[in-house]
Amino acid sequence: MFDNLSGKLQKVFKHLRGQGKLTEENIQEALREVRLALLEADVHYKVARDFVKGIAERAVGREVMQSLTPGQQVIKIVNDALTDLMGGSAEPLRLAGKPPLAVMLVGLQGSGKTTTAGKLALRLSRDKRRPCLVPVDVYRPAAIDQLKTLAGQLGLPVYPSKTDQRPEDIAREALAFASREGCDTLLVDTAGRLHVDDELMAELERLKKILSPAEILLVADAMTGQDAVQVASSFNERLGVSGVVLTKLDGDARGGAALSIRAVTGCPIKFVGVGEKLDALEVFHPDRMSSRILGMGDVLTIVEKAQEAFDERQAAEMARKFKEDTFSLEDFRDQLRQIKKLGSLEQILEMLPGMGAMKELKKMQVDEKELVRTEAIINSMTRQERLNAEILNASRKRRIAAGSGTSVQEVNRLIKSYNEARRMMRQMMGGGVTRKKPKKRRAKTFFPF
Repeated sequence: MFDNLSGKLQKVFKHLRGQGKLTEENIQEALREVRLALLEADVHYKVARDFVKGIAERAVGREVMQSLTPGQQVIKIVNDALTDLMGGSAEPLRLAGKPPLAVMLVGLQGSGKTTTAGKLALRLSRDKRRPCLVPVDVYRPAAIDQLKTLAGQLGLPVYPSKTDQRPEDIAREALAFASREGCDTLLVDTAGRLHVDDELMAELERLKKILSPAEILLVADAMTGQDAVQVASSFNERLGVSGVVLTKLDGDARGGAALSIRAVTGCPIKFVGVGEKLDALEVFHPDRMSSRILGMGDVLTIVEKAQEAFDERQAAEMARKFKEDTFSLEDFRDQLRQIKKLGSLEQILEMLPGMGAMKELKKMQVDEKELVRTEAIINSMTRQERLNAEILNASRKRRIAAGSGTSVQEVNRLIKSYNEARRMMRQMMGGGVTRKKPKKRRAKTFFPF
């Protein structure tokens, strides 16, 4: 999402690092480029102006000018300023009080409220809470059906709303329903409009009075740019929004909404949607987002994703197999399945420090289907073949290719990748234990020779 902004800022900083000595003139020149990059990224013009002004005041100080690495000092100042601009630190949901606690999801039609309700329900379930989904958008039967479907996928209770009910009646009855079901959190999916109007706001104000929500989360489409900031301001004035969920942050929007929304409205961004799957909802960390924008990666998010996806006991067992050189194709398949849980490979690569700026990476298209084909090939093998790849001869490879709908060449590529992974891990483990190759036995035939 921030590719263009990130590229322009890194170009400016590269020029600064190349300067032997910084002067007030070349800092001002660099900051003009920064301001232009922010405006092109659809950042609110007042936010861009104040942002650059604040950096200028800190960057032209004697401490920076006389530093041995003045260019890096300026980058640190910009990094800190970006972090402060987006809120400073992550803002958790505030769900303290007597259950059931209501969380209202509000926003315009098409912003992704219903899907976000499902994503949030999954996240709360993993945090040992028991949410109940409540569809209040009686004007769109599809929204009610969609939320019921999501609740079924997650195995969570959902209030059986009907289109002939009043939203206010649904809200009252849902509170009693949640208590009976033993739920501690109500996720209320409210109605939206194509634009902000008095009728919508009046209905939401009535629901707020009935539910007394612990949180009112505005779901805003990041692809709408500055419109998302204006929408946030309108909802905040009428309802007192406690936080924002920015959806479609994995798209190709310019990112201005993420950088402007806190400064303009005072509402913290609490979550960001980074995909269509139910687990594609991340806590918004301003410091990590700033690090991504400046090309310094986001290793902490990768670590958190890995901790969620990988089992500690399995990881220890896998390390033992690598050390003893008993890592099989069956283990290789299990690792691929774990990797798929991390999410999009392109997103993971972009979180690595320096990788976002590599031209080769931006041109590279990661084929997610390749993992599916690889798993299909391994599944087409017998258990004996998965445990001992050395017995895979030409006829076995032809059978595996036919069974997986692939070619012998693709089977050979997989085996080559597997052997390469084993070789690399042996080197990393300091040589490890070399497993003895099994003796080749002559196949039995009906002939005596």
